[in-house]
Amino acid sequence: MQFTKMQGIGNDFIILEANELENIGLSYSELAIRMCNRRLGTGADGLIVVNPPDMNSGCDIGWRIFNSDGTEPQMCGNGIRCFAKYVYEKGIIDKKKFTICTLAGVIVPEILDNGKIRVDMGSPILEPDKIPVCLDKTDKIINYPLEVDEIKVNINAVSMGNPHCIIFTEQDSSELAKKWGPCLEKHPAFPEKTNVEVVKILSEKKIKVDVWERGCGITLACGTGACASVAAAVLNGLTKDRVKVELPGGTLDIEWDKSVNKLFMTGDAEFVFEGNFFIT
Repeated sequence: MQFTKMQGIGNDFIILEANELENIGLSYSELAIRMCNRRLGTGADGLIVVNPPDMNSGCDIGWRIFNSDGTEPQMCGNGIRCFAKYVYEKGIIDKKKFTICTLAGVIVPEILDNGKIRVDMGSPILEPDKIPVCLDKTDKIINYPLEVDEIKVNINAVSMGNPHCIIFTEQDSSELAKKWGPCLEKHPAFPEKTNVEVVKILSEKKIKVDVWERGCGITLACGTGACASVAAAVLNGLTKDRVKVELPGGTLDIEWDKSVNKLFMTGDAEFVFEGNFFIT
């Protein structure tokens, strides 16, 4: 099978076109586990399938994405930028702004003149039952005390089509992401598990985010996590509506346009290499 490796600020993906996957005898999930293995496969945080037949109704194009453990998330911000650049550069889509069908709904990326990709990520979801999160509160989970490994932390729950648990800290956010990520990902409060972001406020226009991704573990970046972190920061009165988000792999520009209640993410996506993967 022909594949392309891409990365968005360090979050890396294998991209395959659906027609490459006919008659291989493996499900997308099984293929993701095999190809994403960093020792026995190509190595990546996830596998992206371009234009699968069940995901392009009513949109310009569709995708499916699978984590390295074979699970299928609803959305991936860095992945969607890589996908957008791939289908535009390969001539699959011939316009710079288009619609993509995802499990989180219709996502609209735009290829900017400077090569970056700006993505309309939609509205942040705060209703607990839609995130989903099961806690004794009916409005929204903002600065909510939760016990993790006998330590009480204040969490914020936001969905960007996929669930996120955000914690603000003045300590070493990278170490806390490693410590709290595994516990919070599988905490009973999150019936579909959750991504975990540990956030340090640098200024009202800049934050630092370290990520434990559901189904992946520690990654260099998470686009939906950056969006969810900014939403939580704004709701807690910690930042302005437009924020630079520093992640281990690079920086994203996130803007919460309150006039339309949508978050917009702008960042890079890069081709790494192409090759053939052999199924034996």
